[in-house]
Amino acid sequence: MLENCTFDEINNLKLFQPTTGPRVNMDTILLASWVKKRRGDTKFLEAGCAVGAVSLLLALKFTKNFHITGIDIQSELIEIANVNAQNNALENCVNFVTADLRDKSIFPNENFDVMVINPPYSSLTAGRESENLSRSTARLEITCTPDDVGKLASRVLKEHGRLFAVFTSSRLDVFINSMMKYKIVPKRLKPVYPKINCNSGIFLIECVKNGGEGLTLMPPLTIRNVNGSYTSELLDLYKF
Repeated sequence: MLENCTFDEINNLKLFQPTTGPRVNMDTILLASWVKKRRGDTKFLEAGCAVGAVSLLLALKFTKNFHITGIDIQSELIEIANVNAQNNALENCVNFVTADLRDKSIFPNENFDVMVINPPYSSLTAGRESENLSRSTARLEITCTPDDVGKLASRVLKEHGRLFAVFTSSRLDVFINSMMKYKIVPKRLKPVYPKINCNSGIFLIECVKNGGEGLTLMPPLTIRNVNGSYTSELLDLYKF
């Protein structure tokens, strides 16, 4: 299981990651930093958790009255995720389960306060499939589409439960349409730019199940300064 993995330290986490497959990247840190916990939010779900980096970062971030369940369709990644939870002594507040997020039997309805997801960015028609199935599953809508995200959030979130996600800006319309279709209403949107004078590459979004009208467009996040160095705002996110 671990013979084809690297061992890395990221934001105080010790992580095994596959050498060829989904690995921690900047989106991981951005999503984990974007998630907020309200008083009373205790049960979290991460769908498509891979080796568990986001869930484990959130466990470090929210130390009290917090439990998160991570699911992924790839059992080999879940095995690594559970090792990562044990190595970081977080198995009491984090657990990982092999499951297909499209399976309606995996959780009771209205079971979670918060859902977190970094879904595949590319449609099957637009993206190029990798020879590595694990990598293709993370990048392409093979097992998860925006509609699947909306369906799952609508079913497992409690009334006014929240969804936090990161997604590609080129398909913002697709994502929002899918959320609204299932009454997962966008409430906060933060565009992320690779550098000044470039188009946004990704966005961070917070939605509320059966939320009311009104969307706040947040100040943008820029990744790099003109000289190519990382901006202070980005570096601060790595310290959360």
